[in-house]
Amino acid sequence: MKEKSLLIQLVGEMPLFKILNFLIDNKGMDYTKLDIAKGAEISRASLFNYWSELEKHGIVNVTRKFGKTKLYTLNTKSVITQKILDLEKALISKALDIDSKKKEVFVSA
Repeated sequence: MKEKSLLIQLVGEMPLFKILNFLIDNKGMDYTKLDIAKGAEISRASLFNYWSELEKHGIVNVTRKFGKTKLYTLNTKSVITQKILDLEKALISKALDIDSKKKEVFVSA
């Protein structure tokens, strides 16, 4: 079993957060909705329950089309996406700070 990301540890495993987490982890890559559902480890039905909100708020962009198939990526230009990425950066910074303090205690002991 893979370790939960800091974002998932904070907000929980609700499908919406798992979708966001997958897109953040794979920023710059594009995927079909099916690939996103698989990568986020949620059902297609769960993905479709939240997808319209992701599109409505500009969190995802269509990058390419192949016939009826569309590929999507995280829209890093969206203000909302930028705030989510800021949250992730803050969580990483906090975790690194805690980790370095643990190492300091270990070294000085």
